[in-house]
Amino acid sequence: MVLPDILANGLKVVFCGTAPGNVSAREGAYYANNSNKFWEMLHKMGLTKEKMAAKDFHKVLAAGIGLTDMAKEQFGMDKVLKKHDFDSEAFEKKILKYQPKVLCFTSKKAAQSYYGLSSSADIHYGRQDKTIGKTVVFVLPSPSPAAIRWWDERFWLEAGTFINTL
Repeated sequence: MVLPDILANGLKVVFCGTAPGNVSAREGAYYANNSNKFWEMLHKMGLTKEKMAAKDFHKVLAAGIGLTDMAKEQFGMDKVLKKHDFDSEAFEKKILKYQPKVLCFTSKKAAQSYYGLSSSADIHYGRQDKTIGKTVVFVLPSPSPAAIRWWDERFWLEAGTFINTL
């Protein structure tokens, strides 16, 4: 396992990425690239009191936040990952076990791998129609610097507004 799951019962939200990037794998921390917008967005969404440092990722539980990835045994950019690197069944079991109120995929690729789609073209950003058990699902633009051309914080703020009403 490249990074441990940060999961518990009763969480407001779990954020799920595709796989740890190269910097995250090297640093042993979620969203560790200094140019990644993840930690800034958690604060901007009103989910944390201040911007957290990636090295303190294990402290998100205190804010009702969990972290996981679709590929638990691999790391790197999406283009190097293979279909067999993703274990949608194990991921779904985790979500059903812990039942967070909300799940946010932090990229279309993460959602695509969960839904078993050959392309992310049919996935839209924002709240999804289908839930996982009772867990509401959002798909958000990737906060990775490699995906900057698709960045739009509106969807993150929309998810934050929903989460903050729970």
